[in-house]
Amino acid sequence: MRGPHNIWRLIVTGATLERTGAMGVVLEAFETPRALRLLARGMVFPFRWLGFKGDVSQPPVVRALSALGPAYIKFGQILSTRPDVVGSDMAAQLRVLQDRLPPFSVEEAKAAVEAELGQSADEVYSSFSEPVAAASIAQVHQATLTETGEVVAVKVLRPGIERAFRKDVDAFYFAASMIEFFLPFSRRLKPRAVIEHFDGVVTGELDLRLESSSASEFGDNTAGDAGFQVPVIKWDHSGRRVMTMSWAEGVSLGDNDALDAAGHDRHALGSRILELFLSHALRDGYFHADMHQGNLKVAANGDIIAYDFGIMGHIDEYTRRVYAEILFGFIQRDYRRVAEVHFEAGYVPQGQDIDEFTRAIRAVGEPIFGMDATKISMGRVLNYLFEVTERFGMETRLELILLQRTMVVVEGVARSLDNTINIWDVAQPVVSDYIKDSIGPKALGRDLMKTARVLARFGPRLPGLVESALIDQVTPKEPARRRIWPWVALGGVGGAAIGVASAAAVILLG
Repeated sequence: MRGPHNIWRLIVTGATLERTGAMGVVLEAFETPRALRLLARGMVFPFRWLGFKGDVSQPPVVRALSALGPAYIKFGQILSTRPDVVGSDMAAQLRVLQDRLPPFSVEEAKAAVEAELGQSADEVYSSFSEPVAAASIAQVHQATLTETGEVVAVKVLRPGIERAFRKDVDAFYFAASMIEFFLPFSRRLKPRAVIEHFDGVVTGELDLRLESSSASEFGDNTAGDAGFQVPVIKWDHSGRRVMTMSWAEGVSLGDNDALDAAGHDRHALGSRILELFLSHALRDGYFHADMHQGNLKVAANGDIIAYDFGIMGHIDEYTRRVYAEILFGFIQRDYRRVAEVHFEAGYVPQGQDIDEFTRAIRAVGEPIFGMDATKISMGRVLNYLFEVTERFGMETRLELILLQRTMVVVEGVARSLDNTINIWDVAQPVVSDYIKDSIGPKALGRDLMKTARVLARFGPRLPGLVESALIDQVTPKEPARRRIWPWVALGGVGGAAIGVASAAAVILLG
């Protein structure tokens, strides 16, 4: 599937961007040098007639991405949260891609329900509305359960969506391979590995059973978070292509006029979005990785409601601590510590100069502090960060891709609510609390206790392990008895380590 025939798909992509007028708009939005702009358009122009025409009633970029398919729509959704990168006008236009795409028919949705649940949709639901939201992968209907009379949301995958995504992702694989082949310097960014990561995320999003599981776990983790709600999954009425959950009533987080009319404090909402994301990422290591406005509502009581759990992020405890220390270093303007953490975690090759890297990090951080948030250009900051990673030979960290992307999206959402919000001011208390809890004496105690538990699990196997080791070590010239003492000593040290670890943990935690 990933052969040269994908060249055609890439040609069609460029041709569609040019035919719809999106090419010039995009290049201008990203402030591309005029010479490069002319070169790019000149190369594509002869093929423009091969591009899709799209819906002429839509703005150029929305028209092009909608015509190209779901994978491109996903990209547009991300850009819709970054008015500081693409401009407020384009961001507003791209927001249509979040949940207002052309829907498929109710009849097709009901057919999918019957095929998945083995019952007629009219039997399962006493009412089944027209689509209330239509996104790149699925659409949502409001319905009423026949059994209980409860109002629910029914999410149904688009017909043929799996094949459409597969076609685009195959083209992305081919493009990544060509980039790595013709541009060797790009290999440190691991283009193919990034596409593999994206492929895995999308594959999971196309199975609504996995999304139901994610929603359930996320709901359990955040049950105690004030001002935050997660819909409840109705497992009896969910499957691979259909998911039923409790109905979330509220105002879209992307409708500022409606939020104002309802009397909600947009600055407080924006700050809470940032706090919740950081708390979920650092405290739980499990976070909603698609937190754009189309997946968030505000209830009448001011609670933020999250839905659409097709893309979730996970980071292990060690990476959380590294990430928190980097954030905390930026907040404290301790750029030396930020640099040290990068080296300690292996993010920067050891051969690099830590003093030079510290100065480069300072050049990223200093312009942010003491500046009105409305004057901070995240586009320029991200561009400079890319230059820093290239200069110091930093490889793409796949475990941080979703985290970094989501942080960009969440900040964009917060800034769309109130452009004076500064992520660093909001992050400080959340990160500080996590640092105190995860890197102090109590954290050491917890780590020792975990180590003791792991060692204790191997206790019953210790005699067998020692015996196997003795057999391996014994030779005809050296009887076993003369070599037993090192293993006895090792067993004693291991037992002592378990005892010390347990005692220390009890003292520190108790």
